[in-house]
Formats: sequence, structure tokens, C-alpha cells
Amino acid sequence: MDRGSLGEQRGLAYMAATLAYAGVWLALAIAFSTVIRSPATSALAALSVWLVLTVFWGMIAPLIAGAVAPIDPLDPMTMVTQYETQQAIARLSPQRLYGEVAAILLDPAARSVSPLFFDQLQGAIVGAPLPTLQSLLVVWPQLSGMVAAMILLFTVAYVAFQRQEVRA
Repeated sequence: MDRGSLGEQRGLAYMAATLAYAGVWLALAIAFSTVIRSPATSALAALSVWLVLTVFWGMIAPLIAGAVAPIDPLDPMTMVTQYETQQAIARLSPQRLYGEVAAILLDPAARSVSPLFFDQLQGAIVGAPLPTLQSLLVVWPQLSGMVAAMILLFTVAYVAFQRQEVRA
């Protein structure tokens, strides 16, 4: 394959990730507008959730991780546990998932969304770009998480809408 088609593949993958990311926020807005009667209140609720998950979640996740998995000064493995817990909590935000997907898809030399260890680089040529399929495999959990969140929110909105229609 020539360089142009590889760029096109990455571009299409990035567009699909962007559509999934936008779909999450659209589904959230539809769910709020279905559940909350007042249009202004539903818009403010959706905007509030977006603001918390986009701007403040990076500050909230370490606090929650510190409460869930506190660091024991005598056990160095608790630092690793807390880091993993913090990453898991941070990935509840679509913004974090989309940021990780964008970083891997837009930088072909990137190999991981988390810190790399030397054993992970064994056999890798430094600076060699990953093929598009390999980059997609790296971020597959993030992509599927965004799509799952979008489907879940659309399903919640649909069920809420159907229940309102049955009662009316």
C-alpha cells in the first residue's frame, strides 16, 4: 500500500472515533430531554454532565482512586494498584477515551495508551510506525467503550420514551 492510502485509513478510523464520541454526547442529550420535561432544565443537565466529565473529571478521578485504593507506604505495589484504579476511573469519561484514541490514531509511532515497559518494546523498531490495523487494536477497548456508552444511552432514552408513550 502506498502512503496515501495509509493516511486515508487512519483518517477514516479517526472519523469513526469522532462520530462515536459525538454520538455519546448526542445520546446523553437525547436521554436527558426524554427524561426531563423542561427543555431548559434538560439542556442545563446535559451541559453540566458534559462539563464535569470533560473539564473536572481529570481532577476528580485521582481523588476517587485515593479513596478506593489508598497507598500503603510499606507496600510499593499499592502505588501500581492506585494508578490502575485511577486509570479505570478516568476512563469513565468519554473525553479521556476519545483523547486516547486520537493520540494513537494520529501518531503512528505511538504503541500504547499507558506507560510502556521495556519488555513491551522487545522486538520493536524504535520510531517505526504501526500499521493502521495495529493502532486500531491498541485502542479497540476505548472505541468499544464509547460505542457501548452511546448504545446504552440511546437505549435508556428509547425505553424512557416508550414508557411515557404507554402511560399517555
